[in-house]
Amino acid sequence: MNATAAPAGGVRQGSLRELNLALVLGRIAAASRPPSRAALATETGLTRATVSAVVEDLVAGRLVTEAEPTPRAGAGRPARGLVLAGDGPAGLGLEINVDYLAACVVDLAGTVRHHVVHRADLRPVSPADALGRLARLAAEARAAADAQGLTLAGAALGVPGLVDAAGQVRLAPNLGWRDVPVPELLADHPPLTESVPGVPALVVENEANLAALAELHAGAGPGSFLHISGEVGIGAGIVLDGALYRGSRGWSGEIGHIPVRPDGPPCRCGGRGCLERYAGQEAILSAAGLVGADLPADTAPTRLVELAEAGTVAVLDALHEAGTALGVTAASVVNLLDLDTVVLGGGYAPLTPWLRPPMLAEIDRRVLTAAWSPVTVRPATLGATAAAVGAAGSVVRRIIARPAGWLTRAG
Repeated sequence: MNATAAPAGGVRQGSLRELNLALVLGRIAAASRPPSRAALATETGLTRATVSAVVEDLVAGRLVTEAEPTPRAGAGRPARGLVLAGDGPAGLGLEINVDYLAACVVDLAGTVRHHVVHRADLRPVSPADALGRLARLAAEARAAADAQGLTLAGAALGVPGLVDAAGQVRLAPNLGWRDVPVPELLADHPPLTESVPGVPALVVENEANLAALAELHAGAGPGSFLHISGEVGIGAGIVLDGALYRGSRGWSGEIGHIPVRPDGPPCRCGGRGCLERYAGQEAILSAAGLVGADLPADTAPTRLVELAEAGTVAVLDALHEAGTALGVTAASVVNLLDLDTVVLGGGYAPLTPWLRPPMLAEIDRRVLTAAWSPVTVRPATLGATAAAVGAAGSVVRRIIARPAGWLTRAG
């Protein structure tokens, strides 16, 4: 008997199969250790015959494979567990930031199979030119996926700005973009026009949201946290009760433009005294006396760590000032949303040992509940790769949620 209750009017046989495929694949994906067919039948309420038929479809479609049996004491053969396959569909994750482009391929099991970063200052470059360069990285990523026997099922792109539901970048202050129709500009660039049924060819999303999703699925758990991504700009992803909070228009998390000092220096967004002016990467480098140094986004944190470990006073002071500003802003968010964890991602992750003390000092001073409910500040699991990995992971999670589309193509 199937566990899924039929709605009024009944369920088409095809729809019931789709539901059962998603139910079983979802259980396999979420399992802490490979479940057997018998265990899946018990967990889902499906009959063993139904589970066996569903598993055979998933195996034939290269979505699931059998794990090596675990030796056990006693009579009988050990049951074979089931795991997500690593040789079927894969997600393409892309990121465009102020001074770099990135491309990433993640397989269904969540393993990163390809990752590349291309350094370039994109502020003087037109959106069409920047996206054309990104499309070339995407083509290289598809070639890498093909060489490994993987099939790209779709793509997701992270952008440091406000992105509407149609994928148009309404505003990306640090890139100088306004009302950029990203999907239209990429419409002639495969593989960004190819996907499987049920999966969009290209989803454009705020990069901080994708980084927060990556952290959530990398083991942060189903709780609530604020994920702050620090690059030239500063963005945040807010996770509440295991789900990304997007806001009514999908534009939540613009923490970099919360004013630390309303009468402070002007910001690219048009405001004054924004957090980015005190804790953005360029602000930290400037305060540390490193203006003009050849330090792109993916190498600047490493250099700052080296100088901080060496006890360079100017760098230590700059990081303390940045941590103080981050703490002031994070305290406001914690007071508003009752969060217990702040995750430092992007370029902030390796700098956490120096940013955390002044952050905690401000949080302890400003959060009303801190005395009996302390806030944790910790580095992100994935660091600088989080946005691209999160983008690719969002694609494969769509396959896991709706595997029937992939099986239609594979068949």
